[in-house]
Parts: sequence; structure tokens; C-alpha cells
Amino acid sequence: MSPHPVVEYTSEASWALVEDRFSPYAKETLAKVIKFCEDEVSPAVRVAQAQIPDEPALRWKSGIPITEELKAKAKKLGLWNLFLSKAHYPQFGMPLTNLEYAVMAEILGRFGQIASEALNCAAPDTGNMEVLARYGSPEQQKKWLLPLLNGEIRSAFSMTERYVASSDATNIRTSIRQEGSDIVINGHKWWISGAGDPRTKLHLVLGKSDPDNKSAYHQQSIVIVPVDTPGVKIVRPMKVFGYDDAPEGHCEVIYENVRVPLGNLVLGWGKGFEIIQGRLGPGRIHHCMRSIGAAQAALDAMVMRVTDATKKTFGKHLHEHGSILQEIARSRADIDSGRLLVLSAALKIDKHQAKGAMKEIAIAKFTIPKMACTVVDRAMQAFGAEGISQDQQLAQTYAQLRTLRFADGPDEVHMQQVGRNELKRAPMLLQRQQESKKKEQALFERVGLMAKL
Repeated sequence: MSPHPVVEYTSEASWALVEDRFSPYAKETLAKVIKFCEDEVSPAVRVAQAQIPDEPALRWKSGIPITEELKAKAKKLGLWNLFLSKAHYPQFGMPLTNLEYAVMAEILGRFGQIASEALNCAAPDTGNMEVLARYGSPEQQKKWLLPLLNGEIRSAFSMTERYVASSDATNIRTSIRQEGSDIVINGHKWWISGAGDPRTKLHLVLGKSDPDNKSAYHQQSIVIVPVDTPGVKIVRPMKVFGYDDAPEGHCEVIYENVRVPLGNLVLGWGKGFEIIQGRLGPGRIHHCMRSIGAAQAALDAMVMRVTDATKKTFGKHLHEHGSILQEIARSRADIDSGRLLVLSAALKIDKHQAKGAMKEIAIAKFTIPKMACTVVDRAMQAFGAEGISQDQQLAQTYAQLRTLRFADGPDEVHMQQVGRNELKRAPMLLQRQQESKKKEQALFERVGLMAKL
């Protein structure tokens, strides 16, 4: 029997480990995702880039026409909202586990942002849909979630603030307060992904509603803010290594005396931290798997480059240089080991939900983007100056991956969390060592010898 087509995109070893955990529906869907990406998305990637106007004033006026065509095709094929697991969201989800979707997310990552958006599986909408599906009121779901699920609108998650060390979210200063039947928001945010998109109709805004609460984790709330509300000001798109990521963008946003109805409060007062923790877990895994896909695409480009018969240096093909082969081998090992790490985290989420997989999620979060950046950097080096130019996708991919070392919490935050948890094992390790020493001493006494060390 021929291998599943996913083997060509990941590895035979990885597929062998997870194949028996895939339902027949998931296997069929995965095959459809691969075929759709090969037949429809791959030819459209450069077309989509060409459809984004160069003129600054026009880059934020509309979406990308070819992407809308892809979305319509994907929807007809049933390749839609695959990230939303029915196990966790019975009313809205698809019959896929996080592990099953994680493999699909890697495939999407091979083809860039356009692939995820074509299947309505692009951030930040994915996380926002999960928030509304899990925590939103029936009214909020009807007004905002259903249009998002249908791909009719887009959204932004507004958390990071200018002039504030936002890696510690307890530092945020945006004010959220109740005035009668209204909620009033005042704050200065930036790096708000999706805020520049003309299709974005709502922001989920995190701010402080109870700054005097004794618990630093119950001071925050989340509010739905329609983008056309008076006082919402998009200041500018932020650039990452010169890329503005139009038309979605990562924008600086000011909320000045923004008033929304009390019904726009999500879940309840002081529930902000509970919501963001529920939002970020699966999303981090999706980011990691897409990053692995991007790294794999970079490695593929590198292999093609170094075997190109027209590219020789010092009388040799590039692949005949030993240093090149070493970098290819390291990249293969890095990608395959990283994939296993993330798949194990996805499996644990399925078994114990995100809260029970915090360690695995954190390790993947600070390991995978750095690994992927390294793989892309090796590919850029193999391409020479072309690798850092606009004639290759590598430089923009590197910029996007480097951003992930900050997004959803910087590396240091996750390392600190994992490190602290490791230190908690010290008493157990000491006790185990002491018990072993007692047994060792008893054994020495029985055989009538003394330790040499």
C-alpha cells in the first residue's frame, strides 16, 4: 500500500507515530488539504503578493482578491475552520483533534499566510473565534462569532501596549470602566495584528477594570470593541524588519473615550486572564506547527538551490562543499525533532486540555521559532545575497518567524516558567538520592567493602 501523501511533506517516522491516532475523516481531510495547497494555493502565492498595491495609501484599502477566490473554493470542499475542535467546542467545531489539525497546520505553514487564511484558519481570527466560542454570550456569538466562522469579517486581539513592559500582562494600563449601561475604554496599544485590515470589524481589548483588586490576575477584563466606534484610532502600521504585512498589519491603536454597551463585556468582570490563558494554549501549538512548515519550505528551497547545476563556486556545485551538507543535515534533524516535540504537546492538549499541557506548550513555544529561524538563516546563506532580497520568500519568512519569539509571550517568559517548574522537582530528587544512598550503604556493609569514590 502506498504511503499517505503527508509523508512527502513531513517524515515517514512522524507519520508512523501519529497515523493510528487519525480518524478516517481526519486522514481524508488531510489528503484534501495537501491537494488543495498543491493545486490551488501554491500557484496563487506570488499572485497574492502582486495583488497587494505598492502605494502606501492603497495597501490598506482592500483584501487580496485571489485569497477570496481560494476561500470560496476551500469552503465548498469542506476545508473550513479546521482548527476548531468539536471535542472542545461541540456547537461550532470540526471533528478533528488538536493532534490531527497540528499536522495540517504544518502543511499550511509550507505555503505561508495565504494558505491558513484560505481555510479560515489564520491568526488572530483563530484565537478570537475560540474566545467567543468558549466564553462569548449567545448574543456575542450571533453578532460576531458566526460572521467570523463564515469568513465574512476579520478581527484583532488588542493586548500589547506601548510604553509598557507587556511581557508581564499585569502591567497593562488600558482603562476599562463601567459608566451606567456603557463601558468606557481608554488606552494606547501597539503590535495589534489584523488592525489594519479593512475587513476587520472588531477588536477584543484587554484592559484593567479593577486595578485595586488584591489579585493581580483578576484586575483585567476583555471587551468587544467594534472598529467603527468613535474614539478608535489606527495610528500606523508597525514594520518588522521593514515589512508592514499589509493588508493585515500590526498596528498602533489608541482608544480614546471609546464607549460600548455593557453587553460587550466577555464572560464577566475580572476574567481577562482566564480568557487569554484559554486562548493562547492551542494557538501557540498552531503557530509552532506552521513554523515547522515554513522551516521545511526553506530547507526544500535550500536543497533545490545547492543542486542547481548552474550554481557553482570555486569549480564545485554548492552541494559538493562539505559545510553545505552539514547545514542541510542539521536542518533535517532540527525540523524532525521539533515536529515530534510539538505533536506530543498537541496530543497532551487533547488528553488534558491546554491547562494540563502548559509545560509542553511552553517548551515548544520557545524552541520552535528559534529553530525555524536558524533553518531559514542557513537557507538564506546558501542563496547568497539573493536570499535576503525580495526575489526570495526567505527574508520575509525570517522576519515573521523572528516575530514569534515575542508573540504570545517572549521566549524568556516561557523559559522562566519551565525553569521554575523544573526546580520544584528538587525535593523529590533529593529524597530519591537519599533513599538510594541508604540502600547503597547497606549493600556496601553486606559485601564488606568501601566505596572507592
